[in-house]
Amino acid sequence: MADDDFRRWWGDHHVASRTRGNKILRHPIAGDLTLDWDALSCAGDPEQQLVVWTAEPGTPSHDALRLLASWTATADRSAANR
Repeated sequence: MADDDFRRWWGDHHVASRTRGNKILRHPIAGDLTLDWDALSCAGDPEQQLVVWTAEPGTPSHDALRLLASWTATADRSAANR
């Protein structure tokens, strides 16, 4: 806090933001998922972002996401048939 530049930068919140990366998430049923993410910013309002999570095709994480998606599709069809 003794550095004048640091105080100004901190006050201005000029912090580098990441727009992509990867992360390991633990799902209670599917287990550990290694996922890549990309954050897409809205040109009209950069404070809003859409974050897209994907898994590398052919990996256990990709297979687990497909399994979870199939459960959702089955539940959606069951609800539609009521």
